[in-house]
Amino acid sequence: MAQYSKEQIVERAAELAKMISETEEVDFFKRAEAQINQNQKVQEIISTIKSLQKQAVNFKHYGKQEALKQVEEKIDKLQEELDAIPVVEEFKNSQIEVNDLLQLVAHTISNNVTNEIITSTGGDLLQGETGSKLQNKSGCGCH
Repeated sequence: MAQYSKEQIVERAAELAKMISETEEVDFFKRAEAQINQNQKVQEIISTIKSLQKQAVNFKHYGKQEALKQVEEKIDKLQEELDAIPVVEEFKNSQIEVNDLLQLVAHTISNNVTNEIITSTGGDLLQGETGSKLQNKSGCGCH
């Protein structure tokens, strides 16, 4: 059985990252992000939201509940306005797509590592138990 070093695994992970960065999902994300950055209306709303968020932090710090509530309502309204802009919706959808792809890769790696451990120890994939667990259950006592 081949033994791999951490360095070799990290090198392969970097190759995988490069592959992921060249997918249709990531390409769409980059284009959507560029459109967001070039959209004046979007940038103005984001800037206003950031400014209001700073005010909210100050109002919260000084216990000004009514002022805080008003600022939070303004932020919510602006956020709704922002979310209604098609390019923002596309950007958010592209973020979800990329995140789903990354989750899929992470789960695939995790599940395959677990299955390899189970299989290589003579375990039971259906039970999800390694061979050492099965040996202990049968009272083998082989140590």
